Amino acid sequence: MKSFFLACCLLLFAGYTIAQTHEEGPIKWMTIQEAFKLQQSKPKKIFIDMYTHWCGWCKKMDASTFQDSAFASYMMAHFYPVKMDAETRDTIIYQGKPYAYKPDYKVNELAAMLLSGQMSYPTSVFLDENENVISPVPGFMTAEQMLPILRFFGEDIFKTKTWEDYVKDLQQAK
Repeated sequence: MKSFFLACCLLLFAGYTIAQTHEEGPIKWMTIQEAFKLQQSKPKKIFIDMYTHWCGWCKKMDASTFQDSAFASYMMAHFYPVKMDAETRDTIIYQGKPYAYKPDYKVNELAAMLLSGQMSYPTSVFLDENENVISPVPGFMTAEQMLPILRFFGEDIFKTKTWEDYVKDLQQAK
């Protein structure tokens, strides 16, 4: 009986820890499958934080950029925020096609496709409301650096202006 009670406590603690990690901070991260499911009833752009468990810059972005309240507020309003481990061994269905882990490359095929084979972490990947790739944006960035990029994609500015023109407009507005 003692072993059963201990096992139940451990399972509850493990479940709590996993849930806490998933919900930690001002951004309520979800899996890519959860975002795709939400897309069906309420289309919205998707922001994918492509990371690996061993990436120091990914952890720094988690601890700083993603904790910024202005960044998080904009993210939650305009995107479904997804965390995706590029090395996940889960098979993910994307646009009707299964993407699996490739041990030879130590990466999930979907990560390789979304990053156009440029395996750099962290990379932020932007998908439109139809789950099509808008653009991957590689590298660590502060909230201040990242917020204009969120707006560029979140407000569809990329459809009418180049990134260079958008940056010029931002600089002139200062």
